[in-house]
Amino acid sequence: MIWIGLEAVLFFFGFYLEFQYVLHMFQQNRYEIHRFYHWMSDQRKEIQEEVWFPFGVAIIGVFWAFIPNLSIKWIGLMALSFLVMVMNHFQNQFHITIKPLVFTARVKRQLFISAWLVGVTIFSLIYFQLDYLWLLCLVFTPWLFMYVVGWMTWPFEKMLQQYYIHLGKKRLYAQRDLIKIGITGSYGKTSTKNIIQSIVREEYHSLMTPASYNTPMGITMTIRNYLKPIHQVFVCEMGADHVGEITRLMKYVQPQIGVVTSVGPQHLLTFGSLENIIHEKMQMIERLPKDGLGVINLDNDYIRQYRVKNSVPLISFGIQSEDVDYRAVKISYTTTGSYFTVVHAKEEVAFHTKLLGELNIMNILSGIVVARHLGISWKSLQRAVANMEQVEHRLELKKINGHRFIDDAFNANPIGAKMALEVLSMMPGKRYIITPGMIDLGKKQDEYNHEFGKRMKHFVDEVILVGPKQTKAIQEGLAEMNFDADHIHVYQTVQEALAYVYEHADEHDTILLENDLPEAFSR
Repeated sequence: MIWIGLEAVLFFFGFYLEFQYVLHMFQQNRYEIHRFYHWMSDQRKEIQEEVWFPFGVAIIGVFWAFIPNLSIKWIGLMALSFLVMVMNHFQNQFHITIKPLVFTARVKRQLFISAWLVGVTIFSLIYFQLDYLWLLCLVFTPWLFMYVVGWMTWPFEKMLQQYYIHLGKKRLYAQRDLIKIGITGSYGKTSTKNIIQSIVREEYHSLMTPASYNTPMGITMTIRNYLKPIHQVFVCEMGADHVGEITRLMKYVQPQIGVVTSVGPQHLLTFGSLENIIHEKMQMIERLPKDGLGVINLDNDYIRQYRVKNSVPLISFGIQSEDVDYRAVKISYTTTGSYFTVVHAKEEVAFHTKLLGELNIMNILSGIVVARHLGISWKSLQRAVANMEQVEHRLELKKINGHRFIDDAFNANPIGAKMALEVLSMMPGKRYIITPGMIDLGKKQDEYNHEFGKRMKHFVDEVILVGPKQTKAIQEGLAEMNFDADHIHVYQTVQEALAYVYEHADEHDTILLENDLPEAFSR
C-alpha cells in the first residue's frame, strides 16, 4: 500500500508540473476553449516533439507494470515517473516566460477542479487495477484535463461574471450626470483612451479604465473599485474580438460620446471576416443616443465608406483627408517628439507632444474633438498635449541600457506596423527592428507579415526576427525585395535579439521593438 501512496504523490506532483504550463497557455488564450484548440492545432508539431520522449518512457512503464516482483515493479514505476517529472520540469524551464502565469481567482478555481480530477483518476486506476496506465495518464492528462476543466468551470464563471456585471451596472447608473465616453477600434483604443483622459482631466474629474481593461469584467472591476461620486467623466475603452461584443458593451455602459479610432484586419481569426469587424466596430456609433456625439476617423477607408444608420451628430477628424472637421497638418518628428498644427474651421492651432507617429497624432486629434465638445479651451489643450506622457509600449521613445528604443511592443497590426516603420525612418543613426511579426490575423496573417517584410526594405538597416517559424513570411518578403541577407538575423528568443543589438548598436542608433508576443504565440 505504501508503494501506491508514493506513486499517487508522484503523480500529483508530476501532473502539476506539466499542468501549470498548460494552464499558462490556456490563460494566454483568454480562457477560451476554441482559441486554445486553435493554438493546440497550430502548435501540434512542437507539442508532439515535447511529449514523444515522455511517451516512450510511459510505454516502457506499461510493460514494466506487469513484472510479477512487486518491489521491482514499484521501484521501477517510481523511477520512470520521476524521469517523466524531470523531463517535464526541464521542458517547462526551457519555455521563456515573457508574460508569466497570473494566479487569479479563476486560475485557483481551475487548479482546484484539476486536483479533484486527478484524485478521481488515481482512485480509478487503483480501484480497477489499471496501474499499468500510470505513466500514460501522467503524460497526457494535463492536456486532456485542460479541456475538461475549461468546460466544467465555464457555467460557473459565466454566472459569476453576470453577477458582478449586475453590481457594476447598479453603481454606474446611479451617477445620472456622469458623462460617459466609449472608445473602440481595431487599433489605437488604449492610446486614445489615455490621451482623452490626459486632456479631459484638465478641467474635469475624470476616470478611465486602466491598462487594457476593455472587456465586460475589466470595465466592471473599474466601476466597482474606482468610480466615485466625485467623477464627472468616465472614459471607457471597449474591445472586441467576436461579433456582438461591442453591442453588449454599449448596452452595458451606454456612453453619450462614442469614438471609433480605426477599423482594420485585427482578430480576423475570431471575427471570421473583415465585414464582421467593420459592422461590429461601428456599433459604437450606431448605438449612441440621438443627442450624443459620434467621433470618427475619415482617413480610414472602412469608416469613410460605412453608412451610419443612426442620426446622431458626427464630427470627423483626419490627416490625409481634407473634408474633415478637425485636421492635423505640418507634421514633423524629432527625437523630442512630434510637432503639428490642428486646423478647424478658420482656426489653426500649433501643438507639440512627446508622443511619436502619425497614429498618435490621429489619437490626439480624436481627443481634441471630444475636449472641444466638452468646452475645453485651446490653451488648455495645448498644455495638456505638451505635458502628455508617452503611452507605454505604443511608439514609446525610451532609453534602455544606454540605447535609444522606440517601444511599440503592444500587439502589432498592419497599419500600426507601417506607421512605426515610418517613424523609425525619421530617426538618426543606424535603424534596427526587433519583431516576431503579427498574429491573430486569420488566413491573411502570412500575407500581412509578407508585406511587412517587403516594406522594411526602405526603412530599416538591420532586421532582427524572433521565432524562425513565426517570422517565415517576413523572411520571404525581405528576400523578395533583395534585402541584404547579412543584415537579417533570426533568433529563438527576444533575449537573444536584445543581446545582439546591445553588442552591435551604439547610442546614436535607434531600435524599434515591434510587437511582443507571449510565449504561446512566439515560435
